Amino acid sequence: MTLFKLAAASLVSTCLGASAALAADYNLRIQTHFSAESLKGQNAQAFADDVERMSGGRVDIEMFFSASLVRATETFDAAVNGVLDGDMTGGAYQTGKNPAFQFVGDILGGYDTPWQMYSWLYYGGGLEKAQELYNANGMHFVGWWIPGQESLSSTSPLASVEDFKDWKFRSPPGIETEIFAALGASPIVMDFGEVFTALETKVIDGADASNIATNSEIGLYDIAKHATYPGFHSMPADHLAINKEVWDELPDDIRAIIEVAMEKLAFRDTLSHSLEMEKAAKRLAAGDVTLYDWNAEQRAAFRKFSRGKWEAWAEKSPEANILVSSHIDFMKELGLISE
Repeated sequence: MTLFKLAAASLVSTCLGASAALAADYNLRIQTHFSAESLKGQNAQAFADDVERMSGGRVDIEMFFSASLVRATETFDAAVNGVLDGDMTGGAYQTGKNPAFQFVGDILGGYDTPWQMYSWLYYGGGLEKAQELYNANGMHFVGWWIPGQESLSSTSPLASVEDFKDWKFRSPPGIETEIFAALGASPIVMDFGEVFTALETKVIDGADASNIATNSEIGLYDIAKHATYPGFHSMPADHLAINKEVWDELPDDIRAIIEVAMEKLAFRDTLSHSLEMEKAAKRLAAGDVTLYDWNAEQRAAFRKFSRGKWEAWAEKSPEANILVSSHIDFMKELGLISE
């Protein structure tokens, strides 16, 4: 092939590539608070790639990582107002709009595994109830991606509910502080980035930071030699929510593609994080960190305290009452709650 023909072929290829890039019928801008390099960020990008591939290029998703466009807590509103099309943070950020969002974000002390939470969503009527809440706030709820139970880290043993008495720890804001305060602990709300220094300087005795793998990565177990694993107190669900007007304008086949890609994301996200947590737990247990796996009786005692706070929050709005009642009924079906 002559040099001219090579150049011409290259030009044609470039033009075709540019045309393909411009050929997308639907362009979605979605933000997550996770970094592109993190496991969650990689899984989110895989979701975007799946949608683009399954749609034959009809959908182009531009991902914004590390809350690069707006703050994480502002992502939902940015999507509602058309600055973004989609939000991949979590419902619990929106409790200021309606306390009900707590129960599509993190049902503190509720379920033992992500699979139980997914079961409520898809087979316990959860999706329909969550959808009503999101729709009322200008968004369409697509689904959850749940990494798994978080672990408490501590400089002292955490073998039972009694060990929370006078335990001073980092806590996120909201219902969790109420639950642990009722157990005699002293929750201190602080940013995630402050946890290591606060432990090092003994401002706190422990922390609810993240799962055991992430806690290990940031060095918490260099100081805190005790941890709950598998965790029982918190299992945040991240969501995909899309501007309702944008969603309603998508054709049925594109909506189905996004829903299927979301279910794959959920499956892969839970499995990949489970693997990382198992590796971290094995490594820590082989070292000098003591892990506490609470038995069914101990978990039930914590769930009982939590339930009291769920029911108190249920009184804050009709939507919260609907969701709390739904979770409790489903937990009874699973045998997590006896009455």
